[in-house]
Amino acid sequence: MEPDFSSIHNRFEQRVYEQVLKFAARYPAVAKDPELLADAACLALNSLKPHYIRHAVDLAFYLSDAQRAQDETAIDAAVDSALRTCSRAR
Repeated sequence: MEPDFSSIHNRFEQRVYEQVLKFAARYPAVAKDPELLADAACLALNSLKPHYIRHAVDLAFYLSDAQRAQDETAIDAAVDSALRTCSRAR
């Protein structure tokens, strides 16, 4: 039986993608360029400590409210910084 690794992902990915799209309006030059949006997501993810999971539901049991709030703050800062970087590169 071969192992299936397809369910493994960085737990920050989806939230970073959502925040890149949300914050992109602040950076019109980046917002119009899908390639720069993808670059910004990569930059943001690379600046966050990776944390891999298999099932998002697992987080509901293992993260405290304080950790969730800390993660949201870190994600927002990483995304804003990445979008600023991409807007300057334009």
